[in-house]
This record gives sequence, C-alpha cells and structure tokens, in this order.
Amino acid sequence: MEKPVTGDARTVKLTERPDFGVIGEIIQSGSRVLDLGCGEGELLAWLLANKNIVARGVEIAAPKVRKAIARGVSAYQGDLDEGLADYPDHAFDYVILSQTLQETKAPLHVLREMLRVGKRAIVSFPNFGHWSVRKAMLLTGQAPKTKLFPYDWYNSPNIHFLSINDFEELCTDAGLPISKRYFLSGPARVSTMPNLLAQTAVFLLG
Repeated sequence: MEKPVTGDARTVKLTERPDFGVIGEIIQSGSRVLDLGCGEGELLAWLLANKNIVARGVEIAAPKVRKAIARGVSAYQGDLDEGLADYPDHAFDYVILSQTLQETKAPLHVLREMLRVGKRAIVSFPNFGHWSVRKAMLLTGQAPKTKLFPYDWYNSPNIHFLSINDFEELCTDAGLPISKRYFLSGPARVSTMPNLLAQTAVFLLG
C-alpha cells in the first residue's frame, strides 16, 4: 500500500503526477537514485519511504531545495546544463529526469551524462505531438497554450518542444538504448498511436 509522505502541510502521493507513478514502479528497492531537477523532493521522499533507496537530488531553484531538505531529502542547488562532471561513472543505479528535459539547453549532453553517471536513466516529458497541441496550433496559428503547455511563448520555461517521435529518433541517431516505454493520458496507459494520444511519455534508457 502506498505510503503518503507529509511535508509543508500537505500530503504527497505519486497519483498527483502520473509519470511519478510509473517511475515508482521502475525503481527497485535499495537502489542508488539521483533525481535531476528534483523540485521540492516529492518523488524522492516517496521513494525513500517506500523503496528504501539511497537518494540524492539536484535542483536549480533554492526555495525548492530548501523544501526538499525539509522533507528529509538530500538535495543541493545545481544547474543540469553545467554537467555532472563531479560524479564518477555508474555512481547511481538510476538517474531520473522528470518533466525537465525540455527545459535544458543541451538535452543530448544531459542524456549522455545521465547514462554515464547512472546504470539506467529514466526520462519523462510532456508530448508536444499530442492532438490538443496540434489542434491549438491549427486553430489559433500561435504558439500553443494548453493544459500540457499552459505558458505564453515569452514566459515558458520550455525551450525545446519535443514529441515522442522526436525523442525516439534522437535516441536512435545518438545510439541511446531504450529499454522500456510508457505512454500516459492522465493516469491511463496509452497503447496505440502514442505520439497522437499520449500526454506524457516515460522512457527507461540503458
């Protein structure tokens, strides 16, 4: 049974983020885990409580780092684009990048570093190929603004807009091995036409 993790006067459950639920399934008990862009530490706190992992988090926003530490997560402030050079090869069993790839300046470099530092990499991202995004662009002729991408073009943290097909093509071209794929529409799993119907994708690399 899922154990909620309490912090900052609210209870955190993986069901609040469908991709977190998938990541929670993938991570094996007792693993060494590095979460890049860990936010306020919700996922790592859950994994600590339920999977007895050895956890480390990296987050660029200092207020979020403080909240993660308050949850009992070992986290520090750092910029993913500056690399993970301080970590030796295969220092972790899993390196997680959840809903952050599209915000990095050099996505391929970050992915390669993840697979150097970790035995496996878990990457989740919102699918820019989803039908709602296509519809928004078609009807408005402007940068899409949807539930998946709720920002205006000028204040969005996203600097790379990728689809599931884009990510798979990158992995093929760069020789990044894909072990498993998970496609989600809300909490539901998508098995057909994921590039059109899935809102979120989760990939296990390595």
